[in-house]
Amino acid sequence: MDIKGKIIQKMEPVGGVSKAGNQWKKQEYVLETLDSYPKKVKFDFFGDRADQYPLEVGDIITLSYDIESREFNGRWYTDIRGFKAMKEDPAMAGAVPPAYPPAAGAPAPAPAQSGVPAPPPVDHPPFDQGGVGDDLPF
Repeated sequence: MDIKGKIIQKMEPVGGVSKAGNQWKKQEYVLETLDSYPKKVKFDFFGDRADQYPLEVGDIITLSYDIESREFNGRWYTDIRGFKAMKEDPAMAGAVPPAYPPAAGAPAPAPAQSGVPAPPPVDHPPFDQGGVGDDLPF
């Protein structure tokens, strides 16, 4: 799965030695999505990937990740484990068009040039300010 966002926090790296005597390392980050309603997602890189993808606060990335859960003493824990991060150009982060219509009073977008003529404007009769043909009770 993939998610796009901005790195807002980088934690201190964590490491140690496993029961089998192997060295391990984990680097954790917090990513904030670029949606209209941003969400924060904590993820980590484990092992060699912790050094392979050095990220800094402010980086815009697309993260490829897996979700993994495990049970310990009757409780379940879920990790979001990154396996690839692609940095994006920060100037392109704002280039995504909004998914909502322009505000009232904003100019309408220009019609697309498709070679097909635009339909003529609809001719509405003028608004009657009252008078002979007014049958409204107020």
